[in-house]
Amino acid sequence: MLSGFFQNQASTSGTLPSNTIPNPKGEMKAITTRSGVAYKGPSIPTFPKKTLPKPNIPYPLRLNDQKLRKKATNQMEKFFQIFQDLHFDISFADALLLMPKVASTIKSLLENKDKLFELAKTPLNENCSAMLLKKLPEKLEDPGKFLIPCDFPGMDVCHVLADLGASINLMPLSIWKKVSLPKLTPTRMTLELADRSITHPKGVARVVFVKVGKFHFPTDFVVVDFEANPWVPLILGRSFLGTGRASIDVYG
Repeated sequence: MLSGFFQNQASTSGTLPSNTIPNPKGEMKAITTRSGVAYKGPSIPTFPKKTLPKPNIPYPLRLNDQKLRKKATNQMEKFFQIFQDLHFDISFADALLLMPKVASTIKSLLENKDKLFELAKTPLNENCSAMLLKKLPEKLEDPGKFLIPCDFPGMDVCHVLADLGASINLMPLSIWKKVSLPKLTPTRMTLELADRSITHPKGVARVVFVKVGKFHFPTDFVVVDFEANPWVPLILGRSFLGTGRASIDVYG
């Protein structure tokens, strides 16, 4: 007993006793008096409720479009429902009375039904019919390529192919050897053909005169080793037509 007393007694040397009583945190006791008198002390402040901010809707225009689309769909459904609920109650006697008023209209429809069927038919051209019937339409001539008769040295009859899509004038190596043109000028030009293959020209024949009608045009030809058409051995590109300022009606 004395030992407990000495343990609870405050130390005279300025130190705390070894047996301490813990602080009763988190505990609360209510006291009620017999008379019911309450303590009029300061009331516990109440904090106002925090209102969460309304989140912003991403893409508000898209939401408005969806609302308008839904509204239009609902209106259309109501419109169709009105027609489904629509009906006429008419007696046979009333129908007989109304028949003379619509008899002329019905008669004209029956008499002109063949004309109505003809008006209902829509004629299609050959190209549209070919697309519907899955047939290949007739191939038309390419207006960007046409033949020009000309006089070429060393050749009796010569037709050249004027190609608006070609940027150079082309001559096969066999024709260059046949007509004995001047020496070729070396070139580092590389040509890409329609089949994606690459070829290197033998050279460039400078200032070769081509006679078209009454006029002679100086032309530079790129000489390539390929098998040419004997009837159309030469190809003239945009450069030749630009030199001659040609204005040709390919549809005429």
